[in-house]
Formats: sequence, structure tokens, C-alpha cells
Amino acid sequence: MNGETFRITLAAARVNAGLTQTAAAKAVGKGKTTIINWEKGRTQIDAANFKALCDLYQISADYVFLPKN
Repeated sequence: MNGETFRITLAAARVNAGLTQTAAAKAVGKGKTTIINWEKGRTQIDAANFKALCDLYQISADYVFLPKN
């Protein structure tokens, strides 16, 4: 891919990890609506929660594409 890094969305990372929005929300102590808003770029995720989701999804933050809100 000419040195390009392959990136996936937060939603795709969650699905690849086999988690529902509800399960992901519960695991990081947030509401389902918060997960939805982060995935759709409606609200910006902070660094601590982003790291928590990446850890939960077992993916490096370098490979996750965050939509701009």
C-alpha cells in the first residue's frame, strides 16, 4: 500500500472485537449513547477513553480512524 497505514473506524474495531455498543459501553463505564456519539463523530472522545476502547478492542490506537465532529 505504498507505506500507507491501514486504518479502521472505532465502530469497525468494536465489531471486529465481537462487542455490541452496549457491551463496550458497560466495559468502559459509559452509556451506549456515548459510544454511539463517539463512533459517529458527534462528540469527541478524550485520550483516556480512547485508550480504554483500544485496549478493550485489542487494537493499536495508530490503526483507528476517528471521524471529525
